[in-house]
Amino acid sequence: MGGYRDLEIYKLAHELGVEIHKMSLGLPKFEMYEEGSQIRRAAKSVASNIVEGFGRRKYKADYSKFLIYAHASCDETKEHLKLLYETKSLKDKNVYFGLLDRCEVLSKMMNRFIRVINK
Repeated sequence: MGGYRDLEIYKLAHELGVEIHKMSLGLPKFEMYEEGSQIRRAAKSVASNIVEGFGRRKYKADYSKFLIYAHASCDETKEHLKLLYETKSLKDKNVYFGLLDRCEVLSKMMNRFIRVINK
């Protein structure tokens, strides 16, 4: 088995973390330290939990637990995206749906990966 950098879920989670960070820097000033900070932390924690879980992969229960944390952070990221879009702090429809769709893809990939790990 290769390193965590070889995992497709890690690659997508890392890319999304970077893209969401960049998107958040364009939010209105009043959102930079409120919802902007929340979405940055949630998005970045997806990849970091995948990495931490991979480091504990010898212990199946720990690996699974951190992957579940990563999945929950992905769900949290989707909620922050939705809030930003519905409050019109994130005005670009294409950016919103593009990020949301990629989060949905990542969520499905993580569900499958968790099922495989738990077998």
